[in-house]
Amino acid sequence: MLSIAILLSVSPLTPDTAPRIERGTISLTAANTLATAVIASCRSIGREAVVAVVDRGGNLIALQRGDDVGPHNTLAAQRKAFTALSTKTGTTVLAERAASDPTSQNLVSIPELLLLGGGLPLNIDGETIGAVGVAGAGGAANDDHCARAAIEHLVHEQDSASPAAENSDPR
Repeated sequence: MLSIAILLSVSPLTPDTAPRIERGTISLTAANTLATAVIASCRSIGREAVVAVVDRGGNLIALQRGDDVGPHNTLAAQRKAFTALSTKTGTTVLAERAASDPTSQNLVSIPELLLLGGGLPLNIDGETIGAVGVAGAGGAANDDHCARAAIEHLVHEQDSASPAAENSDPR
């Protein structure tokens, strides 16, 4: 009876008072574009890699594997992407923290996390919408480089294509 009284005392939500929750996530198209850019970035330094892109819920959205990359790198790329998403931090930074900060060392004991460079969260307007993980490019530094270079390239491309950039005076 008490629960019924509590329910009746709460006013119903109307469209004007209902909380509005909107969260962005990376689309399939954007994930595939990013994955292709990562593969190209790795090839520009003479490397092949696996790239995994996850959405804001950690679900695999896109996966591309370069030629002759070891099969273990597929899982590594997914785990790097999941780690970057889950912690909202690049995996290179996490690896450095785990190595130097006693309070962060336990992160290596969480089976789903992989603290190796190559995982980066994807942030738009302060919101993490997904993450990318790269593995197999010849070490964590190369993996991280490929991911960063691809993201920077796509951001620069998008900025160049925006109407404001097209209409701006270069002087």
